[in-house]
Amino acid sequence: MKLKHKTKYERLGLNIAYYRKIKGLSQEKFAETVHISRGYLSHIEAPNMAASFSVEVLFDIADALGIEIKQLFDFK
Repeated sequence: MKLKHKTKYERLGLNIAYYRKIKGLSQEKFAETVHISRGYLSHIEAPNMAASFSVEVLFDIADALGIEIKQLFDFK
């Protein structure tokens, strides 16, 4: 799939991985909390994959991390 905003999806995935690791959560445990498969989470977080995903999943991820969704969009 060709994404118009590939770089933004990659950075978003890296931010998700960053906050997950700060919380000390494995991909498996975190995916279970968010109610997605570990493989899907891995695909979202992988910098070379640039996976698109729903806003609903993004809200669930932010909730599970205990952060405001805008933090995931801090691409500094």
